[in-house]
Amino acid sequence: MRSKNVRRPSVPDKNGKKTTENGSVFGLPVVKLSVSTPTPAKQERSARPAKPARQERPDRPAKPSRPKKTAQQQPVKVQNLLKDRKDNGNWQTSEHFIIEPQKGRVRFHDFNLPDTIMHGIHELSFQYCTPIQGEILEQTLQGRDATGKAQTGTGKSAAFLLQIMANLLAKPLENRKKGTPRCLIIAPTRELVIQIAEDAEALAKYTDITIVPVYGGMDYQKQEAQVCGNYLDIVVATPGRLLDFKRKQHIMLGQVEIFVIDEADRMLDMGFIPDVRQIVYALPGNTKRQTLFFSATMTPEVNMLAEQWTDKPAVVEIESKKITVDTVEQIVYLVTTEEKYPLLYNLIQSKDLHKLIVFCNRKAETRKLTELMKAHNIECDMLSGDVDQKKRMTTLNNFKAGKIRVLIATDVAGRGIHVDGVSHVVNYNLPYDPEDYVHRIGRTGRAGTWGTSISFACEEDAFYLPDIETFIKPEFV
Repeated sequence: MRSKNVRRPSVPDKNGKKTTENGSVFGLPVVKLSVSTPTPAKQERSARPAKPARQERPDRPAKPSRPKKTAQQQPVKVQNLLKDRKDNGNWQTSEHFIIEPQKGRVRFHDFNLPDTIMHGIHELSFQYCTPIQGEILEQTLQGRDATGKAQTGTGKSAAFLLQIMANLLAKPLENRKKGTPRCLIIAPTRELVIQIAEDAEALAKYTDITIVPVYGGMDYQKQEAQVCGNYLDIVVATPGRLLDFKRKQHIMLGQVEIFVIDEADRMLDMGFIPDVRQIVYALPGNTKRQTLFFSATMTPEVNMLAEQWTDKPAVVEIESKKITVDTVEQIVYLVTTEEKYPLLYNLIQSKDLHKLIVFCNRKAETRKLTELMKAHNIECDMLSGDVDQKKRMTTLNNFKAGKIRVLIATDVAGRGIHVDGVSHVVNYNLPYDPEDYVHRIGRTGRAGTWGTSISFACEEDAFYLPDIETFIKPEFV
């Protein structure tokens, strides 16, 4: 097994000598530290300026108390859901979006998608389909059910969203019922639901297709107002909140034309299958709807569910000789527990890292690390199960906008979160599950960009390295 030549970090000891040693562990480049790195000086609390007392502004009237919303609240109008949409005008694919054919590559042009959709694709700078997109679109645009297996970050969301939108635009309905979506997409986590809805909004920018995310943890009344009494095209939902709205008859599922299950293996792991069964039983029969079934892994249990819920599906499996992508350089640092934080701090400061995700295994460690980094004036925030949904969304948006330098997270951010420009991922703790290692480092090196994964292997975490090596072993053969 070979390891790449990596640049050795310069770590001075007390005498000013550099003490680093390169090597290889399970095919990953390794840097072994022989002494502890210097701990950054903690800022004294007394040095922080006291916050000035808040003064009331006499020119600003006091905010009136917000009236409590009731079930009788008027629903929002559909045009409010489309407030950010733009007119497609006279934009034509043949004039504004020219992509030359290339041997062995599939263009979005090859599927005769409507100009309104192609306009959105053009603005996202998409040119050629990924393998999963090309294979899925070829089958599903013919109306076939499909099961798809591919690595995370390969564009599965766009594969089913483009097919859905093309289908809805090709078959407009005149006699529609309010509160009855034409398409239903379910996903296991709130973050993934929001991500899919954002991707859908970007692709549907020049259409009149309405997309409504439905998920638990926040905005119950706002979501209720969006679905009650409105015409719905696409609903993206977590199972729990969807069933709640179904029981209250805010959403009726009897006329769903396209049903998508994303991250089916994750649904199984998280115990959502009983809820998903309830949802499936409320839909039209599997011969009366189109069903798209996606999973990162196709275990026997997942295959059994796919057979039950689809009708003669096209099976698309995009296998890769590599579990992780070529665009991610993977490095392991052999450290003691006490050396982890000084090393992380020095890496951030010496390399001037921004948009960095640091993964921990436990919520308590995530909180402790966040407090420690803030004490040393590093802009950061945490993302874990202890953080309420509204705060999690604010944190993610701030990280995407570059307002937060370091995002410290548990595996709640390991799947389904796409943030552009993440240069480094650090495994502060190596994950217990080797598959989580792949999902974590998949947050960087996306869409053809380069990224770096750094893992800290201390006395305890080093025991997880053999399982990770076995899981990604084909890369080192």
